[in-house]
Amino acid sequence: MDTLIAPVRAHAERRLLGRYRLLERLGEGGFGVVWRAHDEQLRREVALKRIALPPPARDDARAPRQPGAVERAQREAQAAARLSHPAIVALYEAQAEGDCFYLVSELVHGATLAQLIAERAIEPQRAAQVGVAIAGALEHAHARGVIHRDVKPHNILVPHEPHRRAAIAKLTDFGGATLAGADALTRTDEVLGTLAYMSPEQSEGREAGEPSDLYSLALVLYETLAGANPVRGSTPAATARRIGRPVPPLTHRRPDLPHELTHAIDRALAPSPPQRGTLAELRMALEDAVHAGLHAPRPARGGRWERAERSERGELEEPADRTELAEREDPADPADPADHDDAERPASPLRARLQLPRVVWLGLGVALAVWLAARGLPGAGLLVLAATAPLLALPRRAGPGWMAAALAPALGVVGLAGAYPALAAQAGRWRARAALGALGYWWLCLAEPLVGRRLWLGATGVPARARWEGSLEVAAAHVLGGVLTLGVLGGAALWAVGAAVLPWIVRGRSALLDIGAVSIWSAALIAAAPTLGHGPPFALAHPSPRGAAVGAVLGALLAVAARALRGPV
Repeated sequence: MDTLIAPVRAHAERRLLGRYRLLERLGEGGFGVVWRAHDEQLRREVALKRIALPPPARDDARAPRQPGAVERAQREAQAAARLSHPAIVALYEAQAEGDCFYLVSELVHGATLAQLIAERAIEPQRAAQVGVAIAGALEHAHARGVIHRDVKPHNILVPHEPHRRAAIAKLTDFGGATLAGADALTRTDEVLGTLAYMSPEQSEGREAGEPSDLYSLALVLYETLAGANPVRGSTPAATARRIGRPVPPLTHRRPDLPHELTHAIDRALAPSPPQRGTLAELRMALEDAVHAGLHAPRPARGGRWERAERSERGELEEPADRTELAEREDPADPADPADHDDAERPASPLRARLQLPRVVWLGLGVALAVWLAARGLPGAGLLVLAATAPLLALPRRAGPGWMAAALAPALGVVGLAGAYPALAAQAGRWRARAALGALGYWWLCLAEPLVGRRLWLGATGVPARARWEGSLEVAAAHVLGGVLTLGVLGGAALWAVGAAVLPWIVRGRSALLDIGAVSIWSAALIAAAPTLGHGPPFALAHPSPRGAAVGAVLGALLAVAARALRGPV
């Protein structure tokens, strides 16, 4: 223990740079040790970063010694000299003494954003305020030719008691910044920054400009609001492979937040820099959210989403400072999911209140069937039971979202049933989309005998409704028996697949590509519907589905418009 305390005592007994007395060791990174110190001349507390030069200082053998550390410190000092903003940690002095280089800066009493995220101690309103402050700081830096290149939660300080709105958060560590008009600090084959927060162009060694800082800030805000960094993998190599891939939209993970805010963050995470928008646009979206008030409590977590979030947060310990890209491949890296929007997302408070146990939904269907039987309509009750049976596949608690399947027969009544798969495709997860697609087709087929008219494919050989709705035997043999065919199951599978894959082909990155993709998707559904929907004992009365073309056009327009509103993926 004495060997650990001795260096501290040795430093405290003398004044560094003739005026700074060390008080407390605050932390250590890859390029220096940070102390809380007292400025004896101005009588104030400061943060003092000590960078050891080779050979290392004998009284602090633990001090990191990195090639180019002094050049980085000088670059940080040069960057800070250009900047003066309430949301940027002020640098007071930069000076070498003996075998060390010192950076003396403003001392912020608070915590890093990384600590607040880990402790889940930051609410959406405060997170948006932090975003406003850091976006303003980056705009100030960019206007003066400074690109930070390492925006991450560890470099954002959040004061415990900010005295000014602009000081709700402070950006620090400009050691990796680039300065307009200055010589490049790094070689062309070096990648500087923190891997899990790098923009795609930065990870590839290309020039990191203003869009790169925008991307990194959006990732920080995503992690702050969602609780996990969607890019971080189990190893550096896994993280490197995820950089540049579409991330699960924050709009899906936090549906309780304003759409304008989540859309702005999702847009800023576009792999292509020109598609990210600007810092000013992101800042304005954050300011609007702050003014509107984000006072809703963070949704409760549980199940697979929470386990995935904990895994993302705990699989890879983020380095204290910067790391270079790992070029090795890790065979143990788990395969990335093909469908990012399959990630579990927390339910909003309203959605949670609307969720009921599965037995309640089943009970309502059974009660309706019993009521119909008591009214002398056992055949109709049998069809209600057939419509209720798929609800056995619901989770233990489910909201009313599955009732959207009733849109299929409703659209069929007006000759637009072909638009339903595109509606079902708006569900967040592919399993939910597939289930809605199949259930909608099943209810559409059951609705045709009930309404006594053609809604989709149409069929012959069904007795008049007056004959079967009052007879359980006739309804079972000639109505339900006609629906339980391979043809109907094939049609349900077709709609399930169509609804599941539509968001994967309509990506929102190019209107022309989206229109072309959804046109092919619609044509495939129309062409396959008569073949898969045909099955004994029903004989098709018409060669093509009713309203298939008009419905498909409407569905295609809906799919493209919905993706445009949600932003690219």
